[in-house]
Amino acid sequence: MSRDTAKVAVRPGDFLDIDHLLSDEERDIRDTVRAFVRDRVVPHVGEWFEAGTLPVELARELGALGLLGMHLEGYGCAGASATAYGLACMELEAGDSGVRSLVSVQGSLAMYAIWRWGSEEQKRHWLPRMAAGEVIGCFGLTEPDAGSDPASMRTRARRDGSDWILHGQKMWITNGSVADVAIVWARTDEGFRGFIVPKGAKGFTTQDIHGKLSLRASITSELLLDDVRLPADAMLPEATSLRGPLSCLNEARYGIVWGAAGAARACFEAALAYAKDRVAFGRPIAATQLQQSRLAHMALEVNRATLLALHLGRLKDAGRLAPEHVSLGKLGNVNAALDVARAARQVLGANGVTLEYPVIRHMSNLESVVTYEGTADVHALVVGGALTGIDAFR
Repeated sequence: MSRDTAKVAVRPGDFLDIDHLLSDEERDIRDTVRAFVRDRVVPHVGEWFEAGTLPVELARELGALGLLGMHLEGYGCAGASATAYGLACMELEAGDSGVRSLVSVQGSLAMYAIWRWGSEEQKRHWLPRMAAGEVIGCFGLTEPDAGSDPASMRTRARRDGSDWILHGQKMWITNGSVADVAIVWARTDEGFRGFIVPKGAKGFTTQDIHGKLSLRASITSELLLDDVRLPADAMLPEATSLRGPLSCLNEARYGIVWGAAGAARACFEAALAYAKDRVAFGRPIAATQLQQSRLAHMALEVNRATLLALHLGRLKDAGRLAPEHVSLGKLGNVNAALDVARAARQVLGANGVTLEYPVIRHMSNLESVVTYEGTADVHALVVGGALTGIDAFR
């Protein structure tokens, strides 16, 4: 061992010195979002979670920070790198999965759909206001009987003269009832198409889903479309197949890879601090072999998840990220975060089930995160198909 190496101090909060792998600009973005979460989210999120809501005004605050659609170019968007966007997602989800979901749905689903598949007129009309948080969007793909298999969707759109008539139902839609505009995907005689449906369109209604015990600091709704008439220019002209919505989902899944690492880190940090302070049998429980073993395994998973997210971010910035890479990242990082949350809950004992600490909230939220944007089983099959060359879905 060299003399210089021997002097390196290991920091519990960044065990592998991952900070060193980031640029000054990336660290600045991360620290700005971290400060926002610390000051604006953490003091209140327990109350939001218990009440089952998220303040709508948070969208404008996030827009003022440039976080909505931050990885998109032009139209009022920040044009940040994929890695910078990922770091923002990590910090947001360290606060709560619901806050990161708000940003993901707005930027990676609703805004990205318009940015990637919309007309120039649609982009100019919607994106600047959505980037500012003045207009909230939602993304209507999932249905009661069409989740992992979107090709089985029943929502249909048919032509009536130059107009379109939409009829169907969407389920588990984040931001649904508070959204000013919905991107709704429907089956047509010409393939699967996306439509921009403004709030207030005749026949378009929403109702919130209640009784959730996970992702409570988030609005989740059902969208009902009863022969909603839309003009021809409401259709996203460049999307003609399921490639349209699936490309949006891949953007959102990428953010989840980072977000899960943030949730895991928050649980680990809470467990580490608690273990140092909690005294049992005359000494801190952090002094016991059992708890040190738990903490070591949590630190391993947090650092491994963060490095995986960073690697995928660098691949995405280099134009070398495949959907299968994202599936591997989501599968690995969300499952790792669940393991960390459950271990942290045990370190905290009975205190671990109260909202005084963030652990049970993250643990509960992650049960939704492991399911939405593609279940763990689906992502395992995507990875398995890439490994074997055999599609096991059918």
